[in-house]
Formats: sequence, C-alpha cells, structure tokens
Amino acid sequence: MRQKSDHPRIRIRKLDQYPDFEKLVDIQRAVWKHDETDITPTHQFRVSSKMGGILLGAYVGKELAGFVFSFPAVFEKKLCQHSHHLAVLPAYQGLGIGKRMKWAQRDWSLRLGYSLITWTQDPLQSRNANLNFHTLGAMSKTYFSNFYGTTPSLTPAPNLPTDRLLLEWPIGSPRVEMRRRGKSDEYNIAGLAIALEKTPGSGDLPATPRLSLKERFILAEVPARIRTLEKSPALISAWQAALRKVLSRYFRRGYAVVDLLFGERCFYILEKQVRA
Repeated sequence: MRQKSDHPRIRIRKLDQYPDFEKLVDIQRAVWKHDETDITPTHQFRVSSKMGGILLGAYVGKELAGFVFSFPAVFEKKLCQHSHHLAVLPAYQGLGIGKRMKWAQRDWSLRLGYSLITWTQDPLQSRNANLNFHTLGAMSKTYFSNFYGTTPSLTPAPNLPTDRLLLEWPIGSPRVEMRRRGKSDEYNIAGLAIALEKTPGSGDLPATPRLSLKERFILAEVPARIRTLEKSPALISAWQAALRKVLSRYFRRGYAVVDLLFGERCFYILEKQVRA
C-alpha cells in the first residue's frame, strides 16, 4: 500500500470508453464490497457519459485509482449535477485523490454552465463530513430518513435505517471559491450553544438533545470514528436517532449545516439562515 508521503503524480481525465466503464465496476467492488445488485453497471456509465453526465477518473501512473460520477438532475426547480459516486481504491486512499476529483468535478460543471452540485451523505460519517463541509464548502438543510431503505451495504449497522443528508454545493459562490484557495471560515466556538453532545462517563452515549435553542450558531456532536462502534449497534442506533431528531428539528426552523469541527471530538456547525 502506498504511503501518504509518496506524493504520486495524479492525473484526472474524462472517462468515455467502454473499457474504462468495466474498470469502474471493479473499483466499486473493491471499495464498497457491495452485492452485485447494488453496483452501478457499465451500461449506466455508458449512457450517462453521452447524455450529460460527468465521469472523471484519477490515474496514478497508468493505474485508475478512483472515479467520480454525476448526472443531470433537478433540485428545487433548478438544474444541477447530482454526484452519485466518489470512490478511491484502498491502496490509494489518504493521498487527497477524492478531494482532487471533487474540485475537478466542480471545474467541469462550471464549464457546462451549472452552478450547483448535490449528493447524499450518511450523517454519522464524520470523515466524509470533514471533506464535504469543511474542505469543499458544501452545506445541508435537508434530512432524509431511511433514504435507501434496508439496503444492507448502505446501513451504518445491521438493520438500521439508511439516513442521509442532502448536500448542496453552490460551486460558483465566493465561499466555495475561498475553500478552493485553501481558506476556511473562522468560528468563535467558545461558549456556542450545543444541541447534541455525548454524556460524560456514559460510554459515549449521546445526551438528551436540546431542541429549543435560538442562537445563530449551534453545535451538534457526531462520533469521531463511527467504525470503532461497529460492535455496538445499539450505540450507533442511539447516535443516529439523536442526530435525526436534532438536525431534522433545526432544519425545519431554518438552520443549515455549514461546517464541521473535526478532531478527537467532532461537531457539526449549524447556522440560522437569513431568508432572501
């Protein structure tokens, strides 16, 4: 496996040949270990590449190390690209390839005249949230409960719902352009109201959510390493239920997730949105 210090030369290009699409099926198997019925087939990539989809591959040398895939969609009566897959082979993870592909996807979308990219994310996946919210500058104001049904490969633990956040990435906005230059928003988190946090001494159980806060910025904790809880499905379920309650409630009250504090403890930052 490559080390992060190797800094390999990464080349990103459009994928539009059938042999490329066959490799994408293999990458899906290696990254997600999905059942065959859950894998996007070659013919879907074929037609999407001809009908407005964006399909980009990241190469390390001659090796196709990962890909990003989106297709035209409509969100709130606005044409956008919906990003359905972002996958990097295990041997190349940790090298920033996923981030490189998202910025390339943004550049392609802007050239095609789009101003918005959407995608979904499991709210419990803090590492993904760090990329999506903090690095890329996406936001979310929509919570989907059990969005993908009981698909086993998409649940955070056996028999749990497949809850998802719908992310909005306004790719032409000054805020996203600032993130493109490597700059982030600064928040004075000292003393911020906390809607959800773990209970001290509880074995990492979430505390009772606070659902009546009115401050401009509100914090909601998410487990820093959800994979370490895989042997405790009841604990994962408790966090999922608590986050669903908090995020759904504050979204209805006009808040949006705008960033993530990532560290030994992780917190979503919710901000009250100003109505246009």
